[in-house]
Amino acid sequence: MDGSETRGLLHPFLLLLICEQPGHGYELIDRLGCLGVSGVEPGHAYRVLRNLERERLVVSTWVTSDAGPARRRYELTREGHADLEAWMARLARLREVLDSCLLRWSRADRAPSGSPNGRRGSYTVS
Repeated sequence: MDGSETRGLLHPFLLLLICEQPGHGYELIDRLGCLGVSGVEPGHAYRVLRNLERERLVVSTWVTSDAGPARRRYELTREGHADLEAWMARLARLREVLDSCLLRWSRADRAPSGSPNGRRGSYTVS
């Protein structure tokens, strides 16, 4: 899935990844790909990370390296963990809606064609 469908969900996705293991920005972007979210522009990811920090959901510290420049390492705060829990509840409800939608689609897609309007299935608006 490219980043466009999940762009608005970077907030909880990044919180989850940071909860699993703190990391720096480009590492988190790579891990988003492992989550199934690819094509995230680094600039957008860093904007979300800065907003998470501004909201005190994550904190960052500069970590120096012998192999390159210092990088910010992001860690979840207590507030961030609470926010992540709230997001997971919202996403669970969203999953129920999506599952219902996909189930209805699978039923509609198997419905016999030949309705007067040329569409599969018959729907009545009330």
